[in-house]
Parts: sequence; C-alpha cells; structure tokens
Amino acid sequence: MGRKTRITREMILEAAYELLDESGIGAVAIKSIALKLGCSTQPVSWHFGSMTELKKELFKYAAMKLYGPLDDAMRGKEAIEAFFISGKHYLSCACDHPNVFRFVNVDDTTKTVGEHIYSEKSIFDLQFDEDAFRMLTSQYDVSAEEIGKAVRDTVIYTHGLAVMMMFDSYRLPKDEAVRMMHDVGMKMLKSIGVNADGFPA
Repeated sequence: MGRKTRITREMILEAAYELLDESGIGAVAIKSIALKLGCSTQPVSWHFGSMTELKKELFKYAAMKLYGPLDDAMRGKEAIEAFFISGKHYLSCACDHPNVFRFVNVDDTTKTVGEHIYSEKSIFDLQFDEDAFRMLTSQYDVSAEEIGKAVRDTVIYTHGLAVMMMFDSYRLPKDEAVRMMHDVGMKMLKSIGVNADGFPA
C-alpha cells in the first residue's frame, strides 16, 4: 500500500487559488478544495480551522501571486518606465485573472474575507503605487505633493479601466487599455513638468 501524500498548507492555498482563478470566490469551499486535492476535508480544516481563516490567507496568497513579480519587473528601470510597467501589470492582472483581481482589488473584504484588510484611512488618503512614487520623487526635481497627485490620478484612471475590463463581456483589448493608461499617465506627468517623452506603452 503506497504512502499517503502529505497535504501541506501551500498545497491547500494553491488549490484554493486555482478554484478562485477558474470560478471566483464563491467556488472556494473546504469540500471543493479537498476534492481538487483528492483528500478528505480534514487536512483543510486542520490547517486553517475555518473558511474565514482560509480566505484571509488566500487573500494574502492571491495578492502575492498577482503582484509578487512586479518588484523584479520594476527593479533597475528608470522611474517613468517603472511606473508604466506597474500600470501595464495591473491591467494585465484584471484581463488575465479577472476573478482573482476582483477578489483582491474590488470585492468588499468585510463580506468575502470577514474583516477589513486595508487601512482604516480613506483610500484617497493613501499613496497609490508607492514604489513608482518613491522612484519618481528621487529622480525628478518636482515636489512630492505634485508627483503624488499625478500618480494618484493615473492609478485611479487605471483602476477604473481595469474594473471596466473585468466586467466588460466585449473586452476592450489589453493593448488598447494599456495605450489609454499610458496616454493619461503621460499627460499627468507632463502637467507637473516631468518629461515623459521616449517611454512608449
């Protein structure tokens, strides 16, 4: 008789992520995860205790899967190029993994996860795209306040595009969405005196 496969926390999260990616958060349940792994529900319950705890961990896991590669993609790049790489990556996540994007960036986490994950501050008090903001302020002689507003407004526009694409059954092509994001970002940066020429979408 062969040895049983040890079901690890990582295996459970990956199975939950695959269900989320395929069918949305409604498909993520202890029974469906166990079925996907070919095991009983016991290991899932043992590792996480409840669906609430599993969804909290899945939220972090899914966010890392979406945005973990971004640091490497932006590292060593000129600030404006990195900023547009960040925007393109965000739009790509919405297009390629709409269910995961929705869970991480759109859904009310008090309903899907059981608690408010983000800061208690208004979202408009937060600095959007902190990495791009930090790079731009270090490379350009423009006030942090002006750069912050330009980054914020570009990110808000990009988020709106991403959400529209996620729900749009006719799907605006990804390349067109990236071009639209790039054009708005160029205008925002130029309006504060940052020369964004030479950075194609």
